[in-house]
Parts: sequence; structure tokens; C-alpha cells
Amino acid sequence: MDAQERPGIGTHERLAHEAGKMKKTNFDTYLKKQLKDKDFAERFRQAGEAWDVALKIAALRKEAGMSQKDLAKRLGTSQQQISRLESPSYEGHSLSMLRRVAEVLDAEVHVIFERTQSRRRSAIAETRTKYGGR
Repeated sequence: MDAQERPGIGTHERLAHEAGKMKKTNFDTYLKKQLKDKDFAERFRQAGEAWDVALKIAALRKEAGMSQKDLAKRLGTSQQQISRLESPSYEGHSLSMLRRVAEVLDAEVHVIFERTQSRRRSAIAETRTKYGGR
């Protein structure tokens, strides 16, 4: 199954998959080394998620034949706000705004929470408190 066809694969993951088919560059080697750092890898994953959202909004808008100004007018917001939503570095997306954008662009928003295998389950550090009793 090709990376383009794999469900749930993000744009940055597709690019990394495609890059694996090409000759490795110094940057590829550097990135592979950096990704061994768990903190860096998590920040990289989160940046990829924001990138995916930005690219998807822009693609849907263009597919609908709309400019950023057109979309902003339909949403009752500014062109600058649409530009922010389409910026890969923007991480302030609200679920309500994404739903509004999706509705105008005849799309749906899907949020998926999946338990990760690499993290241990957190334990609650609080003790039970009895209220109103002795």
C-alpha cells in the first residue's frame, strides 16, 4: 500500500516516506539523528499536525474556487484570520472555527484520540476524599 493510500497518514509522514525512496541528504541524516531525542520528536510530530491542518484548509478552499478573502467573507472573519489558519506555524485552531470552515467548504472535521503504546498510563496522585462524612 502506497503512503498516499494509507489512512491516517499525515502530509509530513508522506513526505518522509517519499524521501525514503530518494538519496539521503545531510539533512536527512541530521533529522534522523534529531528524531532520536524524544522531546524533539514530539515537537516535530506536533508541527506536522499543524502543517497538515494548514495544507488541508488551503487545498479545500482552492478546490472550492475561493480566495482567502472569499472564505473570510463567508465566515464573517478577516482574510488575515484565514491566512493564519493556513499557516503551517499556526497552532491556535479552535474546534469551533475548524467546524465553521469545514461547513463552508462542504467538508467534515474528524478528531481522533488514540492511545499511544510508548507512554505509560498515568496514575492519579490524589487520595479519595470523603465529603460530608466522618
